[in-house]
Amino acid sequence: MGMVDAPNRVPGQQKFYQQAYKQHTRVWNINTRSPKLLIPYYILYGVTGISCMYMMGRKIAGYNTWFGKN
Repeated sequence: MGMVDAPNRVPGQQKFYQQAYKQHTRVWNINTRSPKLLIPYYILYGVTGISCMYMMGRKIAGYNTWFGKN
């Protein structure tokens, strides 16, 4: 029965998101937890991109391993 008498928080959340949207904040960056979630994602994204480019360069140069000449 807890759901029956629960307060409706939707209008407050709508005002919060609409205010942030008017300030041209991206939807995925509005929440207060966003930096905690996005910073590791951005780091992983950068490391993955750099490592892919590194290995593509080594493959073009004729090397099939991460390090060494083999």
